[in-house]
Amino acid sequence: MAEDINQLLKVRREKLAGLQEAGKDPFQITRCDVTHHSIDIKDRYDDLEGQTVTIAGRMMFKRVMGKASFCNLRDLQGDIQAYVARDSVGEEPYKDFKKYDVGDLLAITGEVFKTKTGEISVHAQTVTLLSKSLQILPEKFHGLTDTDIRYRQRYVDLIMNPDVKDTFIKRSKVLHFIRNYLDRQGFMEVETPMLVQNAGGAAARPFETHYNALGENLKLRISLELYLKRLIVGGMEKVYEIGRVFRNEGLDTRHNPEFTLMELYQAYTDYNGMMDLTENLYRYVAKEVTGSEILTYGGHVMDLSKPFERITMVDAVKKYANVDFNEIKDEEEAKKLAKEHHIEYEERHGKGDILNLFFEEYVEEHLIQPTFVMDHPIEISPLTKKKPDNPDYVERFEFFMNGWEMANAYSELNDPIDQRARFEAQEALIAQGDEEANHIDEDFLNALNIGMPPTGGIGFGIDRMVMMMTDSPAIRDVLFFPTLKSFDGVNKKNDVKKQASEAPEKNVEEEPAEIDFSNVKIEPIFEEMVDFDTFAKSDFRAVKILACEAVPKSKKLLKFTLDDGGRKDRVILSGIREYYEPEELVGKTCIAIVNLPPRKMMGIDSEGMLISAVHEEDGREGLNLLMVDNRIPAGAKLY
Repeated sequence: MAEDINQLLKVRREKLAGLQEAGKDPFQITRCDVTHHSIDIKDRYDDLEGQTVTIAGRMMFKRVMGKASFCNLRDLQGDIQAYVARDSVGEEPYKDFKKYDVGDLLAITGEVFKTKTGEISVHAQTVTLLSKSLQILPEKFHGLTDTDIRYRQRYVDLIMNPDVKDTFIKRSKVLHFIRNYLDRQGFMEVETPMLVQNAGGAAARPFETHYNALGENLKLRISLELYLKRLIVGGMEKVYEIGRVFRNEGLDTRHNPEFTLMELYQAYTDYNGMMDLTENLYRYVAKEVTGSEILTYGGHVMDLSKPFERITMVDAVKKYANVDFNEIKDEEEAKKLAKEHHIEYEERHGKGDILNLFFEEYVEEHLIQPTFVMDHPIEISPLTKKKPDNPDYVERFEFFMNGWEMANAYSELNDPIDQRARFEAQEALIAQGDEEANHIDEDFLNALNIGMPPTGGIGFGIDRMVMMMTDSPAIRDVLFFPTLKSFDGVNKKNDVKKQASEAPEKNVEEEPAEIDFSNVKIEPIFEEMVDFDTFAKSDFRAVKILACEAVPKSKKLLKFTLDDGGRKDRVILSGIREYYEPEELVGKTCIAIVNLPPRKMMGIDSEGMLISAVHEEDGREGLNLLMVDNRIPAGAKLY
């Protein structure tokens, strides 16, 4: 197969060389005056019939029939058919056209007409090769289905999968209509630094770098908050920024280490004003982008036309966990309650932290319809104004849909004395090992000392918003170029191991790199024997991984949804998050013990155990999930 593909690639280069020798080098063409796109011609056929147009795009299909041929061009807006006849374009150009390959970029000028079958087409008068494709596109009937290649080579994904292109067009529309709405409300779009000395404004670990010119270590921002608030101090009453932020954390279906955040701040309002703005903004963007105020995501239907529910965090926990934190006296009682409910906490956690853990465990999954969860405990809200009537809580809300946090908003803390005390409490957490706590920002405190008016502020996760508007299952599906682990050893410099070309459908395989096992240690083989009957009680089965995601608030656990041959909803949790990205495991065939009693982990019943191979290498534990040939059916029993 590799030889066949290499031969096909060789032929394409030979065709290019022939064109160059004949003075027809496509790469010397600098422009093409396109008059219409495919959808324009189809939508305006009555006006354009018989008119001469120029279209350009990638040839996705070609059928040669002697003196006349058909081809399909794909442009930004879709596909359109072209009819290329020798008598119309000339003998030499027609000979050239017959040598063109699927994937080549062409310009066609001709008249708009309908074929006998009623298909709107362009009758070519001239055909120009704009760029020669030297690589082979995936085979058309199967398309590009390999998720890993789709993410790594998004340019091929966009060519082969029109739905993907539509997703990113909608992403652009989401950003456009957010800006449109906020601009009409009198907000000003601004830009603030990405490289900062103090990365604050969120609970996250920053990326660090070194600035040679200044001889200083800097961080990539984790939030937009503190600089935008400085602008509020400076008298800019309504500001917003849409920009990339960077958090040194794991990857899963809803998290990428760099993502797009929108934050806005408005002087002389509070978190109630932010709730009104959020509700109106989401409703407006949904209507403009999708044409409806009803969104469907993953089988859930969410109605944005109705007023969004508003509930306090304490009441939400009382509703779904049947625990009333108003009756919990102190930290000790809260920890006792957590133990009774098998909720993991850290020793440093106070009563408010544990309330939040209960919320995450019992409530989030139920918040399908648009819901504002209000009045968070002060322990988890270092930049937020206290509630005047209950200082253990703050004027903060999180906006939820589909069980996801979509936005986070405050009545912003503008008391510099209180803010310093909160920063100092964060510093104490850093000393206790919390890598996500905030350092004291003296310049920001100086700004607050000058005086900041009462202010409402909010942060929106744009990528999650786009996921919701496009029914995309993973954040990588709405990022043009998501973060991915580099291939080990093979072309790691530019991360090209697999060719997108699949002609048909198979990639050129590299020779496997030689693996060095010289530094590997393995556990000694058990000396104690086990009788066959005991061994036979363990039911080992081949299982297909249908879905895999990181377990929230766990640094180790991945949650697998498996097809075990009898069920397609078996859930197994495995502590291998450090070794694998969840999405790279989807579709793999693994081995599991399926007759172990369910074990609750992070509040989730784990129904078995996935088998991994463990070793030690250079003093560190290495692990490989045992994966087998995908030809083995789900449920096949191991003997």
